[in-house]
Amino acid sequence: MPGLLRRSLTLIVAGALVLVLAVASVLLPVPYIVLQPGPTENVIGGGGEPPLITVDGHEVPATEGELRMVTISYTGGPGSPLDLFTALSAWIEPDRAVVPQETLFPPDQSADDVDQANQQMMVDSQTVATAAALRQLEMPVEAAVAVGGVQEGMPADGELEIGDVITEVDGEPVDSPEEAAGLIRDREPGSEVVIDVDRQGEPTEVELTTEAAEGDPEQSVVGVVVQASYDFPVEVDITVEDIGGPSAGLIFALSLVDIIGGEDLTGGHHVAGTGTITVDGEVGPVGGVPQKLVGAARDGATVFLIPAGNCDAAADAPEGLDVVRVDTLDGAIQALETLRTGEGELPRCP
Repeated sequence: MPGLLRRSLTLIVAGALVLVLAVASVLLPVPYIVLQPGPTENVIGGGGEPPLITVDGHEVPATEGELRMVTISYTGGPGSPLDLFTALSAWIEPDRAVVPQETLFPPDQSADDVDQANQQMMVDSQTVATAAALRQLEMPVEAAVAVGGVQEGMPADGELEIGDVITEVDGEPVDSPEEAAGLIRDREPGSEVVIDVDRQGEPTEVELTTEAAEGDPEQSVVGVVVQASYDFPVEVDITVEDIGGPSAGLIFALSLVDIIGGEDLTGGHHVAGTGTITVDGEVGPVGGVPQKLVGAARDGATVFLIPAGNCDAAADAPEGLDVVRVDTLDGAIQALETLRTGEGELPRCP
């Protein structure tokens, strides 16, 4: 009997330990995040909601339609790691996706760094969308190359200022951020470079000594971020809170064409969409498309504009959501005209 009792106690203890270990393993943090459909916003307003975009001197055309921007939200990440149980639960749900944490949070960046970068991309996308829309409407847009940031401790620190408009690099006129960056990058590290800027209306010449780029000793840097700067003929205000990234560029541009052009692009249809935009009106692919499709359908959209580069991600679109492929802002406008008039075929993913 004593031996049997000891064996029974041993089995009970061992079973309890296995149970504790099993529970602990399920609750252990895992390096993944869960992507899920986020909120959507009707950018042109309606239904008692104000528009997210206002343009001085222009009113939103009366419409029953919508131009809806879409988002994704996530669970997990630095500071709030995902546990195994939550990850497994999300994995079996079709509307959610479990992806490695570095998909959103690169290991060399903090959560704050990622958030700041996303907010800056949102601001930049609004500016670029405004330029694209005004060009689409054949309104004048003056472009320049400006200093968007200066890295502390680098040659440009204390010499160049945020907002400086770069006019020349070593006597070569520059018309784009890529051109300015290329003229600096292609110099031999350690050589001198002269950058002419317009600083609040005053021409200023700055001479800097370049340094070798980290990770590429053959390229030169001076520690400056260059970006496009525009002078618009109308005052545009886009108010978006707690949403980052560049993927609403297409919808912003369409909404501006709708408001400034004075024509209801939707024809009463509830349209959602996603995609980056360039100044030339080119639409680029984005992430999280399956979750964005679900969010759009959930909030009443019946048409979804998708970048051509994301067609593969739209294979399982929700029932009742008509997915329309677009490559450019002009193509998106033409697709909406087809939708509005019923004449012609809508472009769809192959």
